[in-house]
Amino acid sequence: MRKAGKQERLCASVIRFSCFPAFLIHIRCPVAKKLYMIAGEASGDSRGAELMRALRKHDPELEFFGAGGREMRTLGGAHFTDWADEAVVGLWDVLKKYGYFKAQFDRMLADITLIRPDALILIDYPGFNLRFAKAVKAKLPHIRTIDYISPQVWAWNRGRIPKMARYLDLMLCIFPFEKPLYEKSGLRTVFVGHPILDSLVTKRIDDPRDPSLIGLFPGSRDKEVRRIFPVMVEAAQRMRDEQPSLRFEASAASHQLADQMLAILQQSGENEEFCAVSVRSSHELMQRATVGMVCSGTATLEAAFFGLPFSVVYKIAWLTWIVGKRLVKVPFLGMPNVLAGREIARELLQDAATPAALAAETLRLLRDDHAREILQRDLEAVIKNLGAPGAARHAAAAIVEELNRF
Repeated sequence: MRKAGKQERLCASVIRFSCFPAFLIHIRCPVAKKLYMIAGEASGDSRGAELMRALRKHDPELEFFGAGGREMRTLGGAHFTDWADEAVVGLWDVLKKYGYFKAQFDRMLADITLIRPDALILIDYPGFNLRFAKAVKAKLPHIRTIDYISPQVWAWNRGRIPKMARYLDLMLCIFPFEKPLYEKSGLRTVFVGHPILDSLVTKRIDDPRDPSLIGLFPGSRDKEVRRIFPVMVEAAQRMRDEQPSLRFEASAASHQLADQMLAILQQSGENEEFCAVSVRSSHELMQRATVGMVCSGTATLEAAFFGLPFSVVYKIAWLTWIVGKRLVKVPFLGMPNVLAGREIARELLQDAATPAALAAETLRLLRDDHAREILQRDLEAVIKNLGAPGAARHAAAAIVEELNRF
């Protein structure tokens, strides 16, 4: 039988010396459950905030602690650290900021040791989160460890799944094909559906697409913008030279990235008259533009949801690329292509991501109505296979069930 906590013993003492009947003496005062949550970048912060709101509907008394971004901090208050702007991608970038992440790792582990939450909930960001889950399970084995938005180890290291099953108690996956992969290792897994089915449905607009507008989506991280946006700008210049009536707009994930993109435009001899830059406008732009250039990542699924014909663009540090090529076991990088099992949206990666190639593919989609229609049908089929809406609601229900199992 679980030993009563300090608060429960105090409640029992108060009742014992009151006038209540004897059968009420052992009633325990409810103690709010504590959840420690970690998200490491902007998209994870949004998913974490959705999950927090859904969990609060199950239990308004839940206490949240942890680290995320602006949205999670708004909901969690002083118990949350906003560190999402420090997110990095790639081996080299991680090595350069190793000291920072080691300090955060140690700080969060100390926090958990002090707070003793009922569960640790990890949202995406597997490079940090999986290592952290392993450390927490080794030090505090009673804490339930739950991963929401399963890491894509099926793409680069399926052999890691049995190891994950030793320190994770529950996996919440967002792609239907992931559930049997994790369950083979004995890890309890629930397919909850993809969060974009909920987060994007309210973002739909009825405006017609502009036949002369091309959308540029260079990513949500500093390093992505620095490597990819110059290629997109030069591709746009090539397209303008060939078809002067074209217009270009770019979406920035933050004001800081917008300033960086404007600086890149100036270095290219252009300004906002050539390519307008707006902050957090990606969903609206994906519905107004006729075609787009999209950095690999969550944005490719968002573009698919809104039916934007696009090409996938990605460039990373060469060391990361060389290591990644050896590890990745799937033939595609863009998630719509992974889900379709074939290249429905052309991928221009690393040395293939040249301004000339990007301009040629974008103009092909712009000028070929039939090619755009085929791609839009394929993208629609991908989205239909993502399951039913309600990912955060389903994830919250699975978490509550996990907490109530013991």
